[in-house]
Amino acid sequence: MAAMTTGNPSRADANRRRILDVALAELLRDPDASMDQIARAAGVVRRTVYGHFPSREALISTLTDEAVQALADADAAVRTGVTDPAEALARSVLALWATADRYRLLIALAQRTVTVQGIRERLAPLRAAKVRVLQQGLDEGVFTSPLPAPALAYVHEQTVFAVMEAVNDGLLTAQEAGRSAAVTILTAAGVPASTATALVAEVSSDT
Repeated sequence: MAAMTTGNPSRADANRRRILDVALAELLRDPDASMDQIARAAGVVRRTVYGHFPSREALISTLTDEAVQALADADAAVRTGVTDPAEALARSVLALWATADRYRLLIALAQRTVTVQGIRERLAPLRAAKVRVLQQGLDEGVFTSPLPAPALAYVHEQTVFAVMEAVNDGLLTAQEAGRSAAVTILTAAGVPASTATALVAEVSSDT
């Protein structure tokens, strides 16, 4: 391992980045892709892959971390400057879906290797941001729910996971999934269905 980290750091970083990019593509194509397959696709020897990632699980865990960071970045970007909690929630769900759609097969795979609990822990900062939006909406009467904001955030999170599984199982197209998820989550927060549908359509036309 020590030999792998000496030499040109930029080359090592470039190798690591290439392995991650190729691994994501390979795992989305074939969830059972082995480290050997990933190494061949990346144009490196197996030892190089293991030099950066000691196991397939470690590789998937790193990809999951990157997916969660991408989700957090997308969420923060679209909520900046938005004061209405319903609009903020709609924009957040649509942005999260646009990002999550790329990773949905990876997330399904990660649930077998990283564990659902591990994914929940990674999502904690994103969930905290969602709790703040939900609490604002509950305080202002925009949202109504028998659940407190932290519990409602879990319901929303699981709704997104459920929509991902529905797409993976062919029950819903990826194209309609984002809007459907946004309307479902808004209505779960107590927004009337007609209002939620109109808001999501309006927000979608802006993006």
